[in-house]
Amino acid sequence: MTPDLLPYLRSYPLALQEQALALLEQGQLGALLRRKYPEPHAVRGDRGLYDYAQELKNRYLRNAGTVNKVLFDSKIHVVRHALGLHTAVSRVQGSRLVAKHEIRVAALFKQAPVEFLQMIVVHELAHLREKDHGKAFYQLCTHMEPNYHQYELDVRLYLTHLERTGERLWGTDGGSD
Repeated sequence: MTPDLLPYLRSYPLALQEQALALLEQGQLGALLRRKYPEPHAVRGDRGLYDYAQELKNRYLRNAGTVNKVLFDSKIHVVRHALGLHTAVSRVQGSRLVAKHEIRVAALFKQAPVEFLQMIVVHELAHLREKDHGKAFYQLCTHMEPNYHQYELDVRLYLTHLERTGERLWGTDGGSD
């Protein structure tokens, strides 16, 4: 199997990639994901996304930096920029250096299951404490969401399905509302 055949799954074991490819070829990957995650989340705008992220941050990362902005971003291309972005801009205010943290989630996830949105927000929030994707980073992600790795795999399976079929599983472009 060539690595470009399943770009979202290239870091996973070959056996898992083959299983995903078989489900795709049988036209069953989308149905499997829709059964597993039947409904999209209820977060409908940037304000709701900000509140959602703040609730998670307050629950797990009280002493981490302040998140100044959280929004859905239609300019994020999921292959180049992953699923979301965390940025920190440092500015001098008087005699202090102040960091402004922003989290942007790909607009594609406006219509997705809450588990997918949670995985992405948890990932970006973890960057408040851990800049690199090391062991400590993923331990923090699984502390905030114990099923983090399963949800990440399922998001990658969904992106694979979407790229190969063009069919959105939740929302107005296909699937259930």
